Amino acid sequence: MSKAFVKEADGDGELPEEPVALPSGVKNYITPHGFRRLQQELHALLRVERPAVVETLAWAAGNGDRSENGDYIYGKQRLREIDRRIRFLTKRLESAEIVDPRLQTRRDQVFFGATVTYASEDGAETTVTILGIDEADLTRGQVSWISPIARALLKARVGDVVELRAPAGIEQLEVLRIEYRDPETTIEP
Repeated sequence: MSKAFVKEADGDGELPEEPVALPSGVKNYITPHGFRRLQQELHALLRVERPAVVETLAWAAGNGDRSENGDYIYGKQRLREIDRRIRFLTKRLESAEIVDPRLQTRRDQVFFGATVTYASEDGAETTVTILGIDEADLTRGQVSWISPIARALLKARVGDVVELRAPAGIEQLEVLRIEYRDPETTIEP
């Protein structure tokens, strides 16, 4: 049946979920390491992955009937995904404000890039590093600077008790240790 009589998109599949958007009026803070990682991803997409998909797509298009050509259909969908990610990375890199935690002079307070160990009300100790929205990875103990835990900890000092306002209620957290590590080192969960 001709596509003229069928209501369907050329790619059928939906695009992956959009990455977290920055709230309006919020700066896009990022460490130098995080900025380099985004640049490397953008470079790989532009120089390696996109050209390979375009080449495969051109080959598939030359094979005739495109409506039943799996290589062509998948190639077009993958190309849209790559182009979407390229646009996203380009915008994020353009709006990035690079902050190097190693240059922080007020090391007795929690600011962007700090690695903070805190104790919850039940005595459990947790260590998190406060990074940019594109660098956050909770499995590695890295939280976005706009997350509720980071907002509660910002500007606190060792010994301060801060309130974390979470959906489950308000929790008291005591700041035990503040460090400014090299952002390229990771924290074990």
